[in-house]
Amino acid sequence: MSSALQGKPIPRWVGIALLLCISVVFGSNHVAARFAFEHGANVITAVAFRASFALVFVFVLLAANRVSFALPGATRKHGIFIGLFLLMQSYCIFSSVARIPVALALLAFNTYPIVIALTAWFVEGERPTLRAMIAMPVALVGLALALDVGGWSGVGATSFSGRWDEIGVGVLFATGASFSFAAALYLTTRWLKDVDGRLRTFLATGTIAVGMLAFGTVTNAFALPEDTTGWVALFLVGLCYSAAITSLFVVLPRIGAVNNAAALNFEPVAVLIMGWILLGQTMAPLQIFGALIVIGAIIALSTGKK
Repeated sequence: MSSALQGKPIPRWVGIALLLCISVVFGSNHVAARFAFEHGANVITAVAFRASFALVFVFVLLAANRVSFALPGATRKHGIFIGLFLLMQSYCIFSSVARIPVALALLAFNTYPIVIALTAWFVEGERPTLRAMIAMPVALVGLALALDVGGWSGVGATSFSGRWDEIGVGVLFATGASFSFAAALYLTTRWLKDVDGRLRTFLATGTIAVGMLAFGTVTNAFALPEDTTGWVALFLVGLCYSAAITSLFVVLPRIGAVNNAAALNFEPVAVLIMGWILLGQTMAPLQIFGALIVIGAIIALSTGKK
C-alpha cells in the first residue's frame, strides 16, 4: 500500500471525529437522492449515476497510488458476483428512500449485522455471543417502534394494516437492501478479504455502473431531473458517496485501534436530522426513541469481540 495511505497514525479523537463526518457525508447522498427523486429523476438513473461517479473516483485513487489492476481470473469473477449483490442493495435502498422517510429506510437497512450474524450461525454453526443474542431482538423491537408499525405514535394510520399500506413497500425494499448487503459482506470476507479494499470497490462500482447503464439503455428506463434542483441533487448523490468512500480508504489505515463501527453507525442519526431540516420529514417522539434503540443495539452487536 502506498505511503500516502499508510501515513502517520492519527489520534483516537481525530479518527472518531473524521468517521462521524464521513457518516454524515454517506447519509447526505441518500438525502440528495430523495431530492433528485422529487424533481424528476428515478432510481435507475440515480444508481447508475452514483456508481459511475464513484467508479471514476476510485479509478483516479488507484491510478494516483499506482495500484496494479491485475487480479486472478477467479478473484475478478468473485468480485463481479459480489458486485451484483451490491447492485441489488443500491437499487433497493434507493427504492426505499424514494418511498418512505430517509431515516426509516436507513434504520431498516442498518439491520444487516443481524443478517450476517444469523447467516454465520446457519451456514457455519458460529453461534452468536450472548451480547449478540440480546442485541438482535432489542434492535428489532426498536425498529418496530421507529417504523410505528402499529400506529402507536398517533401520527398517520393507527392500525397495522393501515400503517403497512403507507410504508410496507419501502420497508420491503430496505429489507432487501439489508439482505443483499449482508450477502456481499459475508462473501467478501470469504473470497476477497486479502484483496485491496480499493480494488474491491472498483470491481463493485464497475459492476453496478455497467449493469445499470446497460439495463437503463436497453429498456429506456432512465428518467432525468426536470429542473436545476434535481440536477444539483443528482450531482451531490455521486459526489457525496464518492467523497465518503474515498475518505474511508484514506482514513481507516491511519486510525489504529479505533473501532469504527460505532462512529459509522451515526449515519441514521445524521439522516434523521437532515431529513427533518431539509425535507421536512418528522418523526414522533416514540419513533425517535425506537430509532435510538436500533442504533444502540446495532452498535452493541457490531462492536462485540466477533
